[in-house]
Parts: sequence; structure tokens; C-alpha cells
Amino acid sequence: MFPRRLLSCSKNVLSLLTYSGISGILAGSVVSFLPENNKLDSYGMIRLGRAAYTVLKITYIYNQNLYAKHYDCNTDDYRKWSSFCHKKGAEELLKLCCLNKGVYIKVGQHLAALDYLIPTEYVETMKVLHSNGPSTNMDDVYKVIKEDLKQDPKDVFTFIDPQPIGVASLAQVHKATLKDGSTVALKVQHSYVKGHTMVDMKSMEYLVNIVGFIFPDFKFHWFVDEMKTNIPLELDFINEGKNSEKIFKLMCKSSPWLFIPKVNWNLTSSRILTMDYVEGGHINDLKYMETHGIDPADVSDKLSQLYSEMIFIHGFVHSDPHPGNILIRNNSKINGCELILLDHGLYATLKKDFMAEYAKLWLSILDKDKIGMEIHSKNLGVNGDGMYGLFACMVTGRSWSSIIGGLENVEPTKEETERVQSRLPEVFPHMAKILQSVNRQMYLIFKANGLVHGLEHTLRTKSRKCTFKTMCRCCVRSVYGKKLDESTSKIEKIKVAVIQYWLLLKITVYYTMSSVQDLLKMLGV
Repeated sequence: MFPRRLLSCSKNVLSLLTYSGISGILAGSVVSFLPENNKLDSYGMIRLGRAAYTVLKITYIYNQNLYAKHYDCNTDDYRKWSSFCHKKGAEELLKLCCLNKGVYIKVGQHLAALDYLIPTEYVETMKVLHSNGPSTNMDDVYKVIKEDLKQDPKDVFTFIDPQPIGVASLAQVHKATLKDGSTVALKVQHSYVKGHTMVDMKSMEYLVNIVGFIFPDFKFHWFVDEMKTNIPLELDFINEGKNSEKIFKLMCKSSPWLFIPKVNWNLTSSRILTMDYVEGGHINDLKYMETHGIDPADVSDKLSQLYSEMIFIHGFVHSDPHPGNILIRNNSKINGCELILLDHGLYATLKKDFMAEYAKLWLSILDKDKIGMEIHSKNLGVNGDGMYGLFACMVTGRSWSSIIGGLENVEPTKEETERVQSRLPEVFPHMAKILQSVNRQMYLIFKANGLVHGLEHTLRTKSRKCTFKTMCRCCVRSVYGKKLDESTSKIEKIKVAVIQYWLLLKITVYYTMSSVQDLLKMLGV
């Protein structure tokens, strides 16, 4: 996961470990074997002990199997043992997340979303946490309902299915029936989460600081800072309900294929969220699409339109689009596929300056404009010679050669993905520096991008011209929408509006002609 020079366990590194908290870590490791109901657990000592023990174990795995053997980074042996260590390290991390639950699972889910930023072994191993987290027993579920609604569950619900339909890091969802006979989705926060969260965040910060002290190029403080900001928002289900209503108002009128379940505010609190119950297949379920006559290309196009409009037009971005949070179903009213967006706990709110700058960066990437990429990367906080190229790769999830060759013209291949992954150890310190300095609004965008890239890969629809057409149009609307807002006279507004209309028309004509040419080529004309 890290460059060799960062994980080389020399005597100097061991000395630093000793003086920077090894005694505390080892003490915590002993505590980690105490029973779960021990009093120390209320202070997070058991969970800290497990985390510390896991950090030591993963470091040992890398050192013993890879770095102590001094392989050359460009050899097959290095790649083979790197993959072995990544897999073993990811499995240890997954065990830790499942044992410590709560915030730790949220961390694992975040890692699973960082496709193209961390090794594939970590991404693939942690993906299980998106839909198969550890569940809470029904006694705890009833306890939370009683405490928050001030009513006995039997007085509110005629039935609550004891088998959750979804288990997340902070809560689980049950199908339930109200007294009036209506069916709802009941989201109940795990009873232990609020009590553990702040302690666990402090523990993580402590461990990250120690690792950062020992390995100066390990720059993950930005990650802890983001978690400290976002977790309290995700713990507040009233905030989640408000987010769902906001995105409904912003998008559902102009996008009839988007469905947002309605919130029942009478049965909602900071730890309970009651919504309309809806059924559908997961957005990555190709078998469901085949059975129900849903075109994966249509799903991909709508997903692209959804995120392009959220990022470039509305500046309000659903930041957890993993497969468990987006369902699909046929809807006869719209004569096509409908996307159902769930879990509105975490949204990125973007400023107009950022949206316009990010749009300009994407336009320069699609135009293969190196100068534009460098200028707009700097404006987004990326500094250093040549760093704009790496930043463009991080944003697109593609190799530099593909970007320069034209993303519309170069289909992503398995070989390209493997090449990108194989270079991660070499470029990881530079990516860490970019993440440390880039505009903070980029963090959740990276997460959303990673998950969307993964979904498009599963749907086998990456690099479709329709996707680029949608993105181009949204980017132009973002850039010129800001210019319209800044225009001070009617004449200036008319000029900007005309230019915007002309550019949108050119984009439509370009992609229409391109599609016609592809069709003629396919027909052999």
C-alpha cells in the first residue's frame, strides 16, 4: 500500500516507534483481548487496543513478506508479494472494522470507495461492508424506538420484520407495517454508535498521528479531519430527512426518472428515520436488469446525468452512491427505468466558484488541454510541477496516456487498470500531498467519483459518448451560469446567454454527428 522507503522497519524506525507510543500500543493490544462488556470498553480502550494491534500486525506483514526482502519495485516478485501483502492487510483491516463496528465500518466503506487511489485488494475486500455490516439485535432496536419516539413499538407498528433489509455502519433498515396498514422502511441507528463515536475518532486520530510521525510521507490527517466533520452529520437522521427533501426539490421535477422516498416526520428523530418503502434491484445487479428488461446503458446514462447535475449545476452531491444506496426499477409512467436514491445522510455542498473551476478542469481534460489542466488544478489547490497530470488521473480514474489520447477515444481496459494499480506505490506520496493541499470540497467528490467509476465498470458502459455529452453540457452550464450571475447589465447577460446557447448547440451537434458516424461505420457505409 505504501512505498518501500516508508515501511522499511530499520533500527531508526523501531527507535522512533519506541519513543512515540509503542508502549501504549502494546498495552492496548493486551486490552483488546478483554471481554466486550468490560468497563474499559466504555472508554474505547478495547476498540483502541484492537486498532493498535491491527496496525502492528499489518506493518509486520509488509515488512516480513516484502520490504525486508529488498525486492526491486519493477520486478514480478515485488508485484506478486505486494499483492499478497495488500490482500492480507485488507483482510486484517476488515476483521477490525467488523469487530469495532460503527465508525470503523464507515472508514472501511470510505476505503472501498477510493478506487484508483488505493490498491485494488483493499477496495475489493472492503466492498463487503457496503451491504453486509454486522447487525444489531431486535432488543436494541426496540430500545432506541422507545427512547426516541416515547412510545412502545407495538403502539406504532403492527409488524417490524426482525430480518433487516439493509445493514449500514451507523444503522440498519427494517421493513415495517404501520397501524393504518401502510408499509414503511424503518431506519434505526445502532444503539452503541453515539456513545462510541467521539472516543473512536480520537483513537483514530491518535494512531494516524503516530504513523504520520514515524512515516512523514503518510499524510492522512485530511481523512481524520473529514471524518470528524462528516460523522456527526450522518448521525443526525433529521438532517438526513432534510437532505432527501432538498434533493427532491432540486432534481425530481426535471428528472422524472429519479425517485426519492418520502419521509414520515411524525415517526422520525435524530436516531430514527421512517420513509416510504420501495422495492427494486441494486444498480449493479445485471441479472435483475436482464430479467426485468432494463438496459444497462440507460441506467449508466441516468447515473451520469444525476451526478453531473448534482456536481456542476446544483452543487449538492450525494456522497455515498454505493450499490446498496441506489435501486432501479421499471416505471410504466415514464416508459423506462427509474433510479431510487436512498441514504441521504452525507452530501457535499459545493460553492459556485468551486463548481465552475471544477467544470473548467473537466472541459480542459476532455479537450486534452494541458495548460488548462494545470491552471485549473492550481486554482483547486494543487501545487507543484507536473502535479496537475496526477490530479487529472485521480479525478478521472484513468491513466495519463488515456487522458492525452482522448477519453472519448480510448476505451478503458483491464491492462490500463492493472497499470494504474501497479504504479500506486510509486505515486502514493504525491497523491497524499495532493489530498493534503487540494480544496476540501474535493474529498467527497473523490469518494463519489470512485463509486460511480466502479458502477460504470460493473455495468460495462464506461466511456460512452452519451456520458461525455451530458457532462460537457453540465460543465458549460456551470461555467456560464456563474458568468450570468456575475453579469451586471442586461446586454452582458444576453451576450453570456447567447454564448452558452451556442456552445450547448455545438456540443449537441458534435455528439449527434459522432453517433451518426459510428452508426455508418458499423453498417459499413
